[in-house]
Amino acid sequence: MATFRQSPAALHRSPPSCATVTAPYCSLRTSTFGIHRHRHRFPSIKITTPRRRIPGGGSAAGATMADSPASSYASAIAEVAKSNNTLDATMDDLEKVETFFSNSSVQSFFINPTISDERKLEVIRDVAAALDLQIHTVNFLSILIDMKRIDFVGEIVKEFEFCFNAITGTEVALVSSVVKLESQHLAQIAKTVQRLTASKNVRIKTAIDPSLVAGFTIRYGNTGSKLIDLSVKKQLDEIAAQLDFSTIAFA
Repeated sequence: MATFRQSPAALHRSPPSCATVTAPYCSLRTSTFGIHRHRHRFPSIKITTPRRRIPGGGSAAGATMADSPASSYASAIAEVAKSNNTLDATMDDLEKVETFFSNSSVQSFFINPTISDERKLEVIRDVAAALDLQIHTVNFLSILIDMKRIDFVGEIVKEFEFCFNAITGTEVALVSSVVKLESQHLAQIAKTVQRLTASKNVRIKTAIDPSLVAGFTIRYGNTGSKLIDLSVKKQLDEIAAQLDFSTIAFA
């Protein structure tokens, strides 16, 4: 049976606006939530530059490459989450973080060199309380601020998803539709993707795409290389391709 998990951070192609998601957190005042940056550091964690095997690399033996800084940070937090048995919860945390940092005003605040690190950490603690983030997620964000790497947070979330999928045997499928699909329909799609890929788990991301007219598309596989197109747009394109307009005179 497929383990169906829908990504709450990808319900729309464009990130939610600041008015609906991030504005309440931008305006929070500093307060104390019992989260202390130096008391809850990662236990004996090392952020290094490991080498990762690339699936389907350039030879039969596969290829390796040095990880980017984002990959190294993602691997570090994945290691902590795996050891704490909190991979799913950490994935949820980072999706919330990604949504928060997708707002340009939030990004500008955290990369502004004239704003002190202490002020940025105060905002992180407030946001952590509002989003109910785990301690190790909060501390990880604190490390990024300390190391002047907070601008990498979006890339780190994407790399963590790569780690999460590899560790849990999860196939990610992007379902695009004109209107939001019901949960039972998404569950059926997850079962179909699992059958096609023989994966242990299937994680569904959704996007709204009005250009499809009706129906939906499913994109999965490495880099979304495989596509199931059940949209009306595809049917209209196929009909148009079969029509011969060469002998028709348009006024």
